[in-house]
Amino acid sequence: MQELELFFKHSDRFLSGKKDKVELALCNLLAQGHTLIEDLPGVGKTTLVSFFSEVFDLKMSRTQFTNDLLPSDIIGNQVFNRKSSEFEFHPGPIFGEIFMADELNRAPPKTQSALLQAMEEKSVTVDSHTYAMEEIFHVIATQNPKSQIGTFDLPESQLDRFSMKLELGYPNEENTIKLLKEKAHSSKPIIEQKISKSWLLQSMKACESIEASDSILSYIYRLVDESRANSLFMPLSNRAAIDILKASKAWAWMNGDTHVFPEHIQHLFPWIAGHRLCHPSEGSVSIERELSNKLLQSVPVRK
Repeated sequence: MQELELFFKHSDRFLSGKKDKVELALCNLLAQGHTLIEDLPGVGKTTLVSFFSEVFDLKMSRTQFTNDLLPSDIIGNQVFNRKSSEFEFHPGPIFGEIFMADELNRAPPKTQSALLQAMEEKSVTVDSHTYAMEEIFHVIATQNPKSQIGTFDLPESQLDRFSMKLELGYPNEENTIKLLKEKAHSSKPIIEQKISKSWLLQSMKACESIEASDSILSYIYRLVDESRANSLFMPLSNRAAIDILKASKAWAWMNGDTHVFPEHIQHLFPWIAGHRLCHPSEGSVSIERELSNKLLQSVPVRK
């Protein structure tokens, strides 16, 4: 786990005081999910994405979502080549290893939907031709709180494809002072000792090999089933159950465990399920956490 120690050593230079959220973001990357970050502007969302790209030497692309953005601006389009007299596909920014969808909820649902196939199938279809994404393909989207002007609610189908929803929050006094001292200089931190992409791929496979007993699978089922039976919650999908299992395996691996334990699921559950348990128009961080905790409390762990 020498690489993990190096990862968190680097992350503290970029996002001081945010180790708990960086851990969750790394867990979701290892679980091969996609991450949604909802927070106010200027709290470090873009810095987080840039750090992940730099530390693992991944190709990062970024799109600023606006109300006039078109799906083809993200996916790419066919361009006529006069020399060959044929149309050629010019890939859009989504064809990166880490794709940052910045302020996703500032674009209308038609544009937001351009991400759906890529996030689910790791491919994009344009004019009956299907184009595969990179072997590592991870979407990190940011969205502004609904109280901000000019936002569109993400539909349930879009929210369900984000395996985790995080918020970063403001730093405390100590970390704010550290930030101000660093930002007084124009140069940003440089990562000289990077972590190889091959290590990341090997770690993803190692996470998949973590054992999950039948009792763990039953616990995940009962959590999902309770959300479907209780009108207090929006029902959790099969995709949510898969995300819970994959992320719990990654969390177990990060903590040096060979098996998934109920504590792993309980720790991650609010970040994986919270945004799916309430209607998009009613969701907020506090409501999502409250519903997640109520669901956890209503489903006991069987020994």
